[in-house]
Amino acid sequence: MPLINRNFKSIFRPLLLVLAICVLFAACQRSDHKSNQIQGGSNGDSASSSTPAPAKPEETPAIVVFGDSLTAGYGLPPEQNYQTLLQQKLKENGYPYRVINAGVSGDTSAGGVRRIDWALEENVKYLILELGANDALRGQPVAEMKKNLAQIIERAQSRGATVILAGMEAPPNMGEEYTREFREAYRDLAKQYQVTFIPFILDGIGGKPDLNQADGIHPNAEGEKVMTENVWRVLEPMLAKP
Repeated sequence: MPLINRNFKSIFRPLLLVLAICVLFAACQRSDHKSNQIQGGSNGDSASSSTPAPAKPEETPAIVVFGDSLTAGYGLPPEQNYQTLLQQKLKENGYPYRVINAGVSGDTSAGGVRRIDWALEENVKYLILELGANDALRGQPVAEMKKNLAQIIERAQSRGATVILAGMEAPPNMGEEYTREFREAYRDLAKQYQVTFIPFILDGIGGKPDLNQADGIHPNAEGEKVMTENVWRVLEPMLAKP
């Protein structure tokens, strides 16, 4: 009989000890929970209610420059491209906007349609749309380019972004009819969607060796300054200072 009692004690003593620890832990948890309820209640004297969570700062509105290599700043360091120069002008004139460069070298209007949605994920107030030059260089149908640009404009406007359409000129070797249709496509879109229009973003740059890189197509550092001015003349009157 004593053997049985010793075995009983040896078996259940650890269990009793575990049970006691569990009861003690539960009691502590209830005590902590009650204390938290008191501190986090609606009482105006509580510590938690007197320290509100910091407010999340409002995101700075964005201007997205959306286009091909002309927008991307092909062949130039970032500090010389038009996106950086535009950001400097905004800062110097007290406009609280950040410029996002969504230029992709070699992109066409079809490529722009595929990526416009992610470009509009930020708090975009203005979209400066510059596409179509590569369509012309590849001899793409003008009607197809026009349809693609229309889709980009529609998606931007549906997100509440104001669109500025930057026009281009087709190379003369495409023929007079193609060149005329290409130019008119931009004008028609600007009128149809009532968007602000820059007839030719390379105005004052095209055909001038001193403002272009060796390829004769992409602006050099001085040419980027002229292109920035072409955009700024149209953009600045639309902006609101805080």
